[in-house]
Amino acid sequence: MSKKHTKKKSGKKDPYAGREAAKYANPIVSREFILNTLESCGAPQSFEALQRTLNIHKEDDVEALRRRLGAMVRDGQLIRNRRGSYGLASKMDLKAGRVVGHPDGFGFLIPDDGSDDLFLSAKQMRSLLHGDRALACVAGVDRRGKKEGALVDVLSRANEEVIGRFYRERGMGYVAPDNKRISQDILIHPDNQQHAEEGQIVMAAILEQPNKRSAPTGKITEVLGDHMAPGMEIDIAIRAHALPLKWPKGLQKELDKIGGEVDPDVVTTRKDLRDLPLVTIDGEDARDFDDAVYCEPHGKGWRLIVAIADVSHYVEPSTKLDAAAQERSTSVYFPGRVIPMLPELLSNGLCSLNPDVDRLCMVCEMFFSHTGHMSNYNFYPAAMRSHARLTYTQVGEWLMDNKTPEDALHKELLPHLQNLHALYELLQLHRQKRGAIDFSTTETQIIFADDKKIERIVARERNDAHRLIEECMISANIAAADALLKAEMPVLYRIHEGPSSEKLIDLREFLSELGLTLGGGDEPEPRHYVKILDVIKDRPDAHLIQTVLLRSMQQAVYSPDNIGHFGLSLSHYCHFTSPIRRYPDLLVHRALKHLHKAGNKHDYYYNHEQMVNFGETCSMCERRADDATRDATDWLKCEYMMDKIGQEFDGTITSVTSFGLFVELDEIYVEGLVHITSLHNDYYHYDPVKHRLCGERTNSCYRLADKIRVQVVRVDLDDKKIDFALSTEES
Repeated sequence: MSKKHTKKKSGKKDPYAGREAAKYANPIVSREFILNTLESCGAPQSFEALQRTLNIHKEDDVEALRRRLGAMVRDGQLIRNRRGSYGLASKMDLKAGRVVGHPDGFGFLIPDDGSDDLFLSAKQMRSLLHGDRALACVAGVDRRGKKEGALVDVLSRANEEVIGRFYRERGMGYVAPDNKRISQDILIHPDNQQHAEEGQIVMAAILEQPNKRSAPTGKITEVLGDHMAPGMEIDIAIRAHALPLKWPKGLQKELDKIGGEVDPDVVTTRKDLRDLPLVTIDGEDARDFDDAVYCEPHGKGWRLIVAIADVSHYVEPSTKLDAAAQERSTSVYFPGRVIPMLPELLSNGLCSLNPDVDRLCMVCEMFFSHTGHMSNYNFYPAAMRSHARLTYTQVGEWLMDNKTPEDALHKELLPHLQNLHALYELLQLHRQKRGAIDFSTTETQIIFADDKKIERIVARERNDAHRLIEECMISANIAAADALLKAEMPVLYRIHEGPSSEKLIDLREFLSELGLTLGGGDEPEPRHYVKILDVIKDRPDAHLIQTVLLRSMQQAVYSPDNIGHFGLSLSHYCHFTSPIRRYPDLLVHRALKHLHKAGNKHDYYYNHEQMVNFGETCSMCERRADDATRDATDWLKCEYMMDKIGQEFDGTITSVTSFGLFVELDEIYVEGLVHITSLHNDYYHYDPVKHRLCGERTNSCYRLADKIRVQVVRVDLDDKKIDFALSTEES
């Protein structure tokens, strides 16, 4: 019976053979066919049995099969049992996934299939570090119904190097990781300590990963310096989040070929806009200029030109420069320092739309009716010359405060800026009509003294100049998405889903307690959010309600599957306007150029599957950049507060949890925790729906967005945490 089954199976053909043949010179049997074969066999198979079943006999093919099976084991699709046989992980009730560690030593396995997380005890985590990929089985269920996992196998390790502080104890050294999700110290033998001194920040390469009997061991590869050295917070964040810092070998040769000047021969092949008074409008501290704008009356409406740096002319696919840009995916903006996506030759030089120099650009030319409706658009490569580098502050003063520019050139440009402002007012009305959500949030800026220490933290002021540029960029992004969607080009859209069903239930319950109702049933639209914001704008608890509304939203990501942008109330949207600092924008430029040249998607360089991978990578890199900058900023804020212990400040409750209140200090924009144990004279209980802690006996409550006065009691620079206590007035 068994022989007949094997013979029958060996006669089947791999349905994915064509795909594998396109990818490999010597095609490998596909993963799908291996999984289907094992499914049909009904039991784990030895390598030899599987080899016979698949009818693989050539030496090279046998070795290729061995490597593919090994990769499938590492990815958690297969498991190799103690007899050496291969079986389906799904049939063995095993879960493959990523490990998320907790500072207290336990952790969770986040399964690849999206099923419920598995709790991993501190004992299970002894063999794992945060970020590792592992295979686990369900070992039990705790009293709350949560599944507990048991480690079966480590699929891959995430940490080759760890950054942290170095300590010595009885001759042996260890590195306490800066990433608190890695709860195990890295042991460092005296021969591997590289003259590091007690308390210094170091990089350690992991020589031996942890197992159930021993802690991880390592070797110091770099001594960054003293704990409190200026700029150390950024060096730590860069390494803790594995941000690419070095450019690859051979990149300089490509940059040398590009040179430092715009090729005049290329200029002659493009539409010449050098006489058009395009200007850039950015912040005072901006260094790379992606976009320039110009507006003029057109019939009863307006003609808007948005010119974007033509990065795609210099960064071509399958080059080292493109590979480096892919790896970084985004520029990372730390306080006082930038890790650019592109080398400075391009980011601050050839691609940056600096004033009074020739630059290559991709133009989005748009036409608007007198009501602000976009009636038509065109995309084309051009050559331009920025007529001025303006700031938001300057433009704001000229347009809103009616100040007259002192410079003669600026006086000439003022009518064009007034045209932009007139169009902006129409676009703003159109935005309101379609129901885009506009949350009022405060961005902060850290001001440094000469010694690179924080002098103060201030709020960034937004005026109509900021909003004007924002509306111009949104319009160009909408046009780009529309053009690519109609042409069915594989490209990354910026998608933003509506609230999840779980968050929607909590939000509705919260609003009902305040006498408010969110319309839209199970699928509310942005206009229903806008209606709530409009109703509450004059209420004293408006900030509280807006915060809860904002937290009900999901995070925007990049994907080739367009589902629209909920927050902007748009059916299609993509990022086109910042290719110097975002890789998705560069991909959009390539697609638009292909469309301009070929007229359709035929023979385009990329396909949908590649865009899926790009979307996942770019979304991950965006989150990584946000996490890194947050870590560096939190460090700086802790350092700023170290000499303020004992002082009292007014603040606002920004978050309520079961363990306490997070409070942001007014006018300082520093956040800390009032732990629940420091709330005196009562037992306090957490109400997650109403976002509050309430006293059992006194009925006194602390609620999200409440004003409160606190005292700074502790600053922990290592953990980047600040502890507050209620001031004597409050308690």
